[in-house]
Amino acid sequence: MSDLPKVALVTGGSRGIGRAVTERLAADGFETWFTYVSRPEEAEKVVAGIEEKGGKARAFKLDSGDRDAIAAFFKEEIKGKAELEVLVNNAGITRDGLLMRMKDEDWDRVLQINLTGCFAFQREAAKLMSKQRRGRIVNITSVVGQMGNAGQANYCAAKAGLIGLTKSTARELAARGVTVNAVAPGFIQTDMTSELPEQAVEAMLTQIPLKRLGESDDIAAAVSYLAGPGGGYVTGQVLAVNGGMYM
Repeated sequence: MSDLPKVALVTGGSRGIGRAVTERLAADGFETWFTYVSRPEEAEKVVAGIEEKGGKARAFKLDSGDRDAIAAFFKEEIKGKAELEVLVNNAGITRDGLLMRMKDEDWDRVLQINLTGCFAFQREAAKLMSKQRRGRIVNITSVVGQMGNAGQANYCAAKAGLIGLTKSTARELAARGVTVNAVAPGFIQTDMTSELPEQAVEAMLTQIPLKRLGESDDIAAAVSYLAGPGGGYVTGQVLAVNGGMYM
């Protein structure tokens, strides 16, 4: 029996959905490691909160768009030092704009972080999980990756690509005992949506049969299921958590 810590790694785990996922997996009994890019004080709060409840957590500053840095992180921090049980690809950004006005750098950066970065994390995790012959990978995509959204061609393309990546790698890794799934959030209550005008929120609600925005904890619960014992026979799937807005 290995004495190495059994780790769940969450990218972009210091705020919003990522924070909720990190805290939920810690409550599920994993030692939770997570990455962040800015606001180290927020990352420190997450670690402190988990440790206060008796869990273990570590935060790492890491650019999810830097493939070399991701490979180095796995080599220096994970390989031989932890058993990677779960990877949650959550880190992402938006650079919205209409197609005809979208700048090349806004397209490139969103695809670099939201899709290529997920590929890089998943590739490194797959090497370790395949050797262990077990592991769970959960990619956080989006309802707009399924249905599209005006002004978000770059974001929607990246999130749709993540669904394809999920389905393809699920087939590759199944024989090694590794499951790969995606969770597709709908409109979720976050710091960003809380600042929207009431009229904009009401417009969102008209698209949601359940007539409410989702909570970050709703997404964390879905990830917990896919990462836990109940999700052992589920792979290559997209679990939509969207209040019924896209079926």
